[in-house]
Amino acid sequence: MNGLLILLVVLVIVYLVTGIRVVRQGYVYTVERLGKFTLAASPGLHFIVPFVDRVGRKINMMEQVLDIPGQEIITRDNAMVGVDAVVFFQVLDPGKAAYEVANLTVALMQLTTTNLRTVMGSMDLDETLSKRDEINARLLAVIDHATSPWGVKITRIEIKDIRPPLDISNAMARQMKAEREKRAQILEAEGEKQAEILRAEGEKQSNILEAEGRREAAFRNAEAREREAEAEAKATLVVSEAIASSGTQALNYFVAQKYVEAVQKFATSPNAKTILFPVEATQLIGSLGGIGELVKEAVGAPPAASPQPPRTTVPRTAAPPRQTEG
Repeated sequence: MNGLLILLVVLVIVYLVTGIRVVRQGYVYTVERLGKFTLAASPGLHFIVPFVDRVGRKINMMEQVLDIPGQEIITRDNAMVGVDAVVFFQVLDPGKAAYEVANLTVALMQLTTTNLRTVMGSMDLDETLSKRDEINARLLAVIDHATSPWGVKITRIEIKDIRPPLDISNAMARQMKAEREKRAQILEAEGEKQAEILRAEGEKQSNILEAEGRREAAFRNAEAREREAEAEAKATLVVSEAIASSGTQALNYFVAQKYVEAVQKFATSPNAKTILFPVEATQLIGSLGGIGELVKEAVGAPPAASPQPPRTTVPRTAAPPRQTEG
């Protein structure tokens, strides 16, 4: 009796232990009762009926990455390119993901490669190289719509690499080099143009400043000439008044003064010279001292000491003019 009780206790314990299931975080277990899907067990501790219920599929609910192997695709302009892609997806409905498709990973891979050939085959080579974002968007829309009955959400599709043929790659490299050289020449020409513009602006400003300087100098010269003319006019007026007041004596004074200035210029010359003076000139120069006092009194200047008249020898007769050795 005691042995039978112990056996029953052991059987109960084994029954309870076999019915306990622990679901890990990030996974969902499908529970099948007599072969039929009944529920999806979320992470945690669960109890199932032994020999009646069983765990069917263990579904990964985390976002997964599926690497698409390289594909050789012919573009619309008959260029053969190699393409590598990657797919990011996440299971939203574990029941559909477990029982609506036989092999989810293989199905996603085949669906992606097929649509990749379709999308890129309808584009030219230049479009496939320059419109990756458009290719990704078109693939995402098509594949996400196709996988929605499987309870799967396609989050992203990215083109990793596009490999054009070798001859096309070389042609593209030459084209890129020519384009960069063209851009460099354009930039150099623009720099020279800007330099010429700045140089012309500098010359323009220099010419403007130079013209303004010449205008200022001309204005100052004109002002100086005007003042000089005013001074000369005033001096002429004073001389005229002196001549009017003293008669021919003042006129003789100025004539004699011009004679003296001319003689001084001759005397400073280094060459040997002979100066001929008319008798009238020597008489006129001799009277320079007395006439000067009269002129100064006429113009209102203070009297000064009479200058010593130049030593000249005047002949007693008005015979031919006398020669003086200088």
